Amino acid sequence: MRRVPIDSAGPIVVFAAARLAVAVVALAALAVVGFPYEGRAAGVLAVMVVWSAAILIATRREPHRAFHPAVPAIDFTLLLGLELAAPDTLGAVRLAALFLIAAHAHFQGERRGLAVAAVASTGLVVGSAIRGDAPVDSDVLGFYEAVFILSSLATAVVVGLLRTSESASRLRARELSRRTMQAESEVRRRVAESIHDGPVQELIGLDMILSAARSECGEVRVGDLIDEARDLVSRNVRALRDEIVELGPYAFQEMTFGTAIENCLPVWQRRYGFEIRLAIERIELSPEMAGDLFRIAQEAVVNAGRHAEATRVELSLRAVDGRIELRVADDGHGFDGNNQLASSREPGHLGLASMRERAELMDGKLEIESSERGTRVMVLAPLKVP
Repeated sequence: MRRVPIDSAGPIVVFAAARLAVAVVALAALAVVGFPYEGRAAGVLAVMVVWSAAILIATRREPHRAFHPAVPAIDFTLLLGLELAAPDTLGAVRLAALFLIAAHAHFQGERRGLAVAAVASTGLVVGSAIRGDAPVDSDVLGFYEAVFILSSLATAVVVGLLRTSESASRLRARELSRRTMQAESEVRRRVAESIHDGPVQELIGLDMILSAARSECGEVRVGDLIDEARDLVSRNVRALRDEIVELGPYAFQEMTFGTAIENCLPVWQRRYGFEIRLAIERIELSPEMAGDLFRIAQEAVVNAGRHAEATRVELSLRAVDGRIELRVADDGHGFDGNNQLASSREPGHLGLASMRERAELMDGKLEIESSERGTRVMVLAPLKVP
């Protein structure tokens, strides 16, 4: 059973925080009534609080840890422990179980969510039957438990199906983005080749003709005009070559990420006038990953020069625990607002949207921290050996 992809870590962290809040409130409620059941229920809830806090910390650092099979197993084991310690909590335990089943079904998908619901609901019902001492009549309890199991399965199916459908739509959108970016790279390659093989070569030839004419010309006025023409040609050749660099390298099979950045370095320094510090490890990358990382770095550097008025930019690339880490930090003016990724599809933020799309295409994530002291762009993605 394949787990559906999760594009944002936000809901995972919110779920972890909600789990912790429920446990804390339940423990506080027991404290108000004087810790009944000789403190057994309070002990189970205290373990729940510690467990929920640990999951919250873990998911904030590594969101995908929440998908480990041990997480729902421990969640429902603790619920069963609470019910066994305090039979009167049966109703509250069932409500909490439905909440956890719905949340796990959302993150796990239809099939995995249904499996979690089946095992959890059955385990709670069987455990309650073995313990006995139910707070309701046995005939009514059987009706309640049957409704609980059916509700659990129905919740898992509906929520999981919604999640699966949503993920399928996102996967189709991601594939469309991939094809669009591939088409963009092909257009860039063609434009760069056209500029290099056409206007640049023609202007270089013209400069050679003007140079020869200047050497044969004795009149000062004509010589000055030819010198001006040569200056104009040189400026246009330099401008066109800069544009070729801005279009980006289109042959990463023959060019590493570091070489591509170093080729852009003099152009960026000349255009934006800031200092650029590089710390690039020699890492073997696939052409696709090198290209996506270059585009993200290029967009971050250009934003620092065009919009942030930065005076210094630091760019680093390194391998960390089987992942590739790209950082671009500047000392310019930060963005307005606290969540630029959320608004990156608005007019004026297409560059941020492109950076995020490229990070997702590498199965990675993009983080942006911005303030008046500067902006830091970081990409973390699995390091795939070419």
